[in-house]
Amino acid sequence: MSKYSNLLAGDPAPWFRQRSFANPRYALHAAAGRYIVLCFFGSAADPLGRAAIDMALQRQDIFNDLHCSFFGVSLDPRDESEQRVADHYPGYRFLWDFDAQVSQLYGVVPLNADANPQHKGIRRLCFVLDPTLRVLKAIPLNDADDISALLFWLSSLPPPSLFAGIELQAPILMLPNVFPPEFCRRLVTLYDTHGGQESGFMREKDGKTILTHDHEHKRREDYNITQPEIVKWTQAWIHRRIVPEIAKVHQFKATRMERYIVACYRADQEAHFRAHRDNTTRGTAHRRFAVSINLNDDFEGGEIRFPEYGPRSFKPQIGAAVVFSCSLLHAVSTVTRGRRYAFLPFLYDDAAAKIREANNAFLDESLSANYKA
Repeated sequence: MSKYSNLLAGDPAPWFRQRSFANPRYALHAAAGRYIVLCFFGSAADPLGRAAIDMALQRQDIFNDLHCSFFGVSLDPRDESEQRVADHYPGYRFLWDFDAQVSQLYGVVPLNADANPQHKGIRRLCFVLDPTLRVLKAIPLNDADDISALLFWLSSLPPPSLFAGIELQAPILMLPNVFPPEFCRRLVTLYDTHGGQESGFMREKDGKTILTHDHEHKRREDYNITQPEIVKWTQAWIHRRIVPEIAKVHQFKATRMERYIVACYRADQEAHFRAHRDNTTRGTAHRRFAVSINLNDDFEGGEIRFPEYGPRSFKPQIGAAVVFSCSLLHAVSTVTRGRRYAFLPFLYDDAAAKIREANNAFLDESLSANYKA
């Protein structure tokens, strides 16, 4: 008898990367913050699969990337080669699961099955995920009535910010008075004196962690602090004022710090950082907590938000820190006036340091020594 994965309401949805219509390695985790429908239709040549797609396309009031997003998952290579389906923005995307890896994770095909779209063991299913990527509902697709019922139920869901019945607070620490005002001014002056260099972000490519740049995803300039005295002061304030709070709230003792930078988001560059997580590559897997300390407040925009937990955004006072798990999805909104200066380190412990050391072998040679343990 074939064995399937069995996902139920309340279970965390398995994360995956899979080739999509527009992205060679689409990451499900980056889509959090709204309802998501994963529709495993098998093949667009199948009448029921085609009906599911067409009926979903008629409901742009539901699938608009604000309330909900539709992800159609195909097992049939001809859906791509014969252009049977295509992305439509906002709201609709298609994933090519020709190796059945995602379908196995979600119990659509038996464990260890091949990717043959005519496989007798295929189960046509739709999964509705909440904004934190937990399963809300798993629905078999047996006929068009099942699709209609799903669409009706989706239209009745509350706004994503109220999916839990109440507005949620992002699981973050907001700590005032971490850096003294005069030290903040000193760091801003340091940046203005030396200037910054464009910073990128980490991606995995061919088994290596690489540094890449994409202004659509991130625009920011950083200055690497090299002055030993200033590095020492940043360590002292964080050890004295942040580490004890992390230990109290999370029972985690941070002993290491990565990165000593003054970051600058400039309005004239429309600087921003789209939704991301800080530990999704081998070169960043050791990171445990991110710290964001504002060094000034005479700017607009540049606020931090956590899409999985609602639309609220945060702008710390001068010298205040937002501290959060590196696995949380977060974004920085576009700076619309002035410049936002911030000190942005990562914290981890001795056990994570061993992970960092082991993963140095997977860092691309072009990466700066700043990323190596």
